[in-house]
Amino acid sequence: MSTKVYDCLKQIGEKIIENKDFLTDLDREIGDADHGVNMARGFQAVIEKVDPEDADIGNVLKKTGMTLLSTVGGASGPLYGTAYMEAAKVFAGKTEVGGEDFKAALEAAIAGIQKRGKAVKGEKTMLDALMPATDVFSEKIAGGASLVEALDAACTAAAEGVEFTKTIAATKGRASYLGDRSIGHQDPGATSLTMTLETIRDFLKE
Repeated sequence: MSTKVYDCLKQIGEKIIENKDFLTDLDREIGDADHGVNMARGFQAVIEKVDPEDADIGNVLKKTGMTLLSTVGGASGPLYGTAYMEAAKVFAGKTEVGGEDFKAALEAAIAGIQKRGKAVKGEKTMLDALMPATDVFSEKIAGGASLVEALDAACTAAAEGVEFTKTIAATKGRASYLGDRSIGHQDPGATSLTMTLETIRDFLKE
């Protein structure tokens, strides 16, 4: 019988694979037209390589990060891989997910992405979804909300972050070459990040 954390990762992977063409089409407008393809390949590898029986959340997230790092091309592999590997440190040896741990994992993921990608909020990247989502999640947890309630609010903030990326020019990655021509297009990384949070929320609701 598989563990819950593996089941959740599997659902994230299935969501990414299901939206492979959509994510690639978004990337075709402002990037290399490979985000969906690369992410789908990476998560297919995660589904195949992560041990379904491993209950240690830290181990599972670390294996996920290492797999994404080695199988996803472009900028997404290092960034997503780093995010999962940094989050893994928070959950090392743990078998349950609590609000404070999830908050710490989100913050660790942000720090890892910023260090790896030298990015800040407002540059049309995944951080434009992840950072506001984390801020809202933290506020909700501090106010006594449940994990699912906090995630629900975080998903709304992430989706608003995706919409925000349409209004700004990219200053990082391949999209930055387009300058103001990137305005009007949503960031693929922010989109796949929002899908990830939404899938986790929906999984926990089940």
